[in-house]
Amino acid sequence: MSVRDNQSLPPRGFDWPGIARIASLQILVLLGLTAAVVRYISWSSNAAWEEFSGLSKPALETKSHPRSPPAGETVKRGGACPRSA
Repeated sequence: MSVRDNQSLPPRGFDWPGIARIASLQILVLLGLTAAVVRYISWSSNAAWEEFSGLSKPALETKSHPRSPPAGETVKRGGACPRSA
């Protein structure tokens, strides 16, 4: 009698509950990543639109970035800025 005869063979077939668990886990991960990507794209396009629309307003409406210096201040007119190595 050989050693092979004494060992029982595992049942052959598919582990359908295990396959279903793995497939459902993969679907949940895929849905989560898809939601994260959609949310990021929405957020980044909203931020870009706000930046674009903020830059397109006339100078009179934007008070934080005046075009001319306030009264009493002079603008220095110099040569090119020195470059540091």
